[in-house]
Amino acid sequence: MTARTAGARRHLWPTASAAGLALALALAGCSGSTSDDDAGSTSTSTSTSGSSSTATAGSGDVVALAEAFSATLDEDQQEALEQEYTFENAANWSNLPNSLLGGGGGPGGGGGSTSSGRVGLQTDSLTDEQWAALDALLDGVTGSAPDEGYDEVVQHLAADDYLADNGGGDAYGRGQFFVAFLGTPSDSGTWGLQFGGHHLAIANTYVDGQLAGATPSFRGIEPFETVEVDGTTVQPEQQEAAAFNALLESLDDDQLATAELSSSYNDLLLGPGEDWAFPETAEGIPGSELTDEQRDLLLAAVQTYVGDIDDENAAAVLATYESQLDDTYVSWAGSTAMTEIGDYVRVDGPQVWIEFSQQNGVVLDGAHPHAVWRDKVTDYAGTTS
Repeated sequence: MTARTAGARRHLWPTASAAGLALALALAGCSGSTSDDDAGSTSTSTSTSGSSSTATAGSGDVVALAEAFSATLDEDQQEALEQEYTFENAANWSNLPNSLLGGGGGPGGGGGSTSSGRVGLQTDSLTDEQWAALDALLDGVTGSAPDEGYDEVVQHLAADDYLADNGGGDAYGRGQFFVAFLGTPSDSGTWGLQFGGHHLAIANTYVDGQLAGATPSFRGIEPFETVEVDGTTVQPEQQEAAAFNALLESLDDDQLATAELSSSYNDLLLGPGEDWAFPETAEGIPGSELTDEQRDLLLAAVQTYVGDIDDENAAAVLATYESQLDDTYVSWAGSTAMTEIGDYVRVDGPQVWIEFSQQNGVVLDGAHPHAVWRDKVTDYAGTTS
């Protein structure tokens, strides 16, 4: 489409495939309720109107995978991994390298040290066996599509290794990520799985064996162009940019004018630290004013984020968002290319909130994207304090 203007840390991961924008839209949906749970000092409320998945297949596997990973750790590492389930801990994520948050865990990160920047266990202390167990856990809670889910995580960590080797130094690399269990993994009660670091945040909250929230979910990437790292092709955010470009290019001039924002955007509105700050009024063009083809393109763009969670839960979440498409707004700023610095697009629905924003390069020249997926009901599984 054309654009309209307006070392020891190495770990062997599966080779990522280069998939185009081929998205399965005919997903089977399901709906139901999740149960409330008193998680200590936190206040947790989850939707009872089909806003979150009740898919339980595999939930026991998640607990088993979490326990299997923990079993590979020594006592100090387990102490770092296991954190209290509180909103403060759940909301303690960022897109920044951990060194810029005051953390880092010291040289080598030995002994499972914690960080003042992020909670949890730093990955630079993991052995190959421990990495393999963590890989299995991440694979179990993420999607199976190429360039999404687990494949996307693989590429993100490879990208950070690339930055470490190309000017970023020790502040970057897969050893600078953190994993935390907030609460005890179980099929009863509330617990959370966090995994993240520079440009990546996974935050799954489980209530009584069900995935009750998979957001906030942050994705960014530098470099944005395709590179190869130890046999892994790094290009995980290109399909998001292509999906949004295809959607915007499908709009006619009047629709584009309606969707265009009056302000420019150089970053996300609802990035880290901006929890539950959704604007009261949506801007842009609603799904009710889109053609069937345009609605399919909107859903395809949303799927590039929802598809990061496990396939069964992703189908349920996407079905909910599809049912709300009439009242889901699309807006944009910059250009429709979604590849240039200053390009910005937003999806704002009754529940879904997605932002994609092209930034200036930090380690490398050129644009690189930041993106966040939030849910107005199930962020942190409804925990607000």
